[in-house]
Amino acid sequence: MILVTGAGGTVGREVVQALQREGLRFRAAYHTEEKAAKARGSGLDAVTVDFAKPDSLRPALRGVSKLFLLSAATPDLAEQEMGVVEQAKQAGVGHLVKISVWRASEEEFTFARWHRSSEKAIQASGVPFTFLRPNSFMQNLSTYYAQSIRATRTIALPAGHAKESCIDVRDIASVAARVFSETTHFGHAYDLSGPESLSYHQVANTLSVALGRKITYVDVSDEEFSRGMRGSGAPPWLTDAILEMQHYAKRGQAADVLGSVQQILGRRPLSLDRFARDYSNAFL
Repeated sequence: MILVTGAGGTVGREVVQALQREGLRFRAAYHTEEKAAKARGSGLDAVTVDFAKPDSLRPALRGVSKLFLLSAATPDLAEQEMGVVEQAKQAGVGHLVKISVWRASEEEFTFARWHRSSEKAIQASGVPFTFLRPNSFMQNLSTYYAQSIRATRTIALPAGHAKESCIDVRDIASVAARVFSETTHFGHAYDLSGPESLSYHQVANTLSVALGRKITYVDVSDEEFSRGMRGSGAPPWLTDAILEMQHYAKRGQAADVLGSVQQILGRRPLSLDRFARDYSNAFL
């Protein structure tokens, strides 16, 4: 039995579907009882957990031998995840698959430092692990920028001409399901990229073709981006961390196209064009 934490999020939802396709037994953990109840209504084995209260994991971990660990970005991420890992260790979990971030081992931006701190603690815990370190998600376009694309037909970011090898979260989920179903991934960390490295000008062009309407990338200043983030209610630490990632990408450090997805799945990762066509309704 696999416990999937963060089952209601962008990645977690896809992991649930991937495990269903693979025919693997799992329990889905949600942050609210409303989401858990809805999942149970659809036939899932679903529970509610609160990472801030590790004891809430005890009933969720009953009968569980594998754990998919996914946390929301927060300054106390490592502390929260270690509470979960301690409960998993006590429950006898034999394989933990953690969603980390691109090149966390290098610790060159805030999110990477948070996740690497958690990775180190997991390694020291003795629980067998696999770390998945994806690059930025293609689905960020449909999650965070769809409204702007629909209303103004623009993507506004302080990314300059930087290229990124963004990945479709459906590939992350498929990798996670495969890693759970095989025994050759213990102790490994995989940086996961999409099949191509694109600038946001190229992203906008790809969306334009898929949607049949002109989408434009607008390069904004850090200050303008920060004002927009603050206006949306984002906390200062999140704004600063995202800007730091943009600077990291501008140095060319998010552009590499790697073979991990193809190595694990035996196929090429999904392309941005495929994503744009599959998610076109989000932008129209």
